[in-house]
Amino acid sequence: MGGDHGPEEIVAGAVAAVREHGVRLVLVGQARRVRDLLREHDALGEVPIAHAEDALAMDEGALAGWRRPRSSVAVACHLIRRGHAAALVSAGSTGGVVATSRLRLRGQPGVMRPALAVVLPTRPRPTVLLDAGATADAKPEMLVQFATLGTAYARIRLGVESPRVGLLTIGEEAGKGNKLTRRAHELLSGDVPGVHFTGNVEGTDLLTGAVDVVVTDGFTGNIALKTVEGAVRLAVSEMRTAIGSGRLSRVAALLQRRQLRGLRDRLDPETTGGGVLLGLNGTVVIAHGASRATGVAAACVLARDLAAGRIVEQIGEGLAAARPHRFPRRGHGEPDTEEP
Repeated sequence: MGGDHGPEEIVAGAVAAVREHGVRLVLVGQARRVRDLLREHDALGEVPIAHAEDALAMDEGALAGWRRPRSSVAVACHLIRRGHAAALVSAGSTGGVVATSRLRLRGQPGVMRPALAVVLPTRPRPTVLLDAGATADAKPEMLVQFATLGTAYARIRLGVESPRVGLLTIGEEAGKGNKLTRRAHELLSGDVPGVHFTGNVEGTDLLTGAVDVVVTDGFTGNIALKTVEGAVRLAVSEMRTAIGSGRLSRVAALLQRRQLRGLRDRLDPETTGGGVLLGLNGTVVIAHGASRATGVAAACVLARDLAAGRIVEQIGEGLAAARPHRFPRRGHGEPDTEEP
C-alpha cells in the first residue's frame, strides 16, 4: 500500500514479477482495493491477497511499529514469522518499514542494529554501501557488525568471494575522522573473522570501485546515497541533452544505442531493486519510494534471490564466527566518551 505511486504501481510490478520472473508472492493490503487492481491486470486469482486494514503513511517514522500494529508491513512481517513467506518488499516509508520490521522480526542473535545496504553502480563491479539510513546514531562496534553484514551481502548478491571493506571518512589515513570513525578503524584493523578490511575510503571513492563494501553510519550513508543519486540523475540528463542537441549527435547515439541502453540500465535505480535491511530474522527489501512497476518487480526478484541464497542464515553464520572476537581495549589514558 506504500510508495509514492502505490498501490497501483505496486500491484502492476507484482503482476510483472509473477508473470515475467516466476516470483511467488502475496500482496498484503486492503483487500478490496488490491482485488480491483488485480482485476484490471486480469490477474485476479493469480496472485493471493492477505488483508491488512491499515497502512503506513509515507511520513511515518520510528513510532510506526507501535502505532500501527495492523499495518500491511506488520501483517507481512507476521507472515514471515509464521513461515508463510520468506521476504518482505515495501516501497513505503523507510523509517516506518525499519521500525516495524525491527519490532516484528527482531534482530538476529548478537545484532545491535540492522543496516540498510544499497548497491552503487560502480565499475568494474558494483559496490555495497551500508548503512544507508537505518541507524543514524551508530557506535563503533555497530560499524564492525555492518562490515560483517556487508561482507555476507556482497558474497551473495555480487558473488565476490572475499569482499574488500572500506570505512567511509574524511581521509585515507588511520587517524582521520571523528571519534566514531577513528575507533571503528581501530576495531576493524584487528582480527575480525571473515572481514577483509583495507582501510579508510573517502567520498571520492564511492563510485570508483576502490572497495566492494563501504561501511558508514546511517546519517552519513543516507547523505552519501542521495548525493550519488542526484549526481547520476544530472549525468543522465546531461547525456540526453547532448544526444538530442544536433543531428550528428543523434546519428552517433543511434550507432551506440546498445551501449547507451546498457549505461542507462546500470545507472537507473529502478533496476537495482532497492536497499536490503540486513541483520533481522527475515529478508526485508525497501524499494525506492518513487518506484514504478519496473522497480517493484526488480525488488521482488531481488528478495526472491536473497531468500534463495539463504541470506539470513549466512549472515547468522558470519556473526557467529565473529562473536568470539574481542574488541581491542582503548589506549591507556584515552577517555571513554561513548554512551552506555
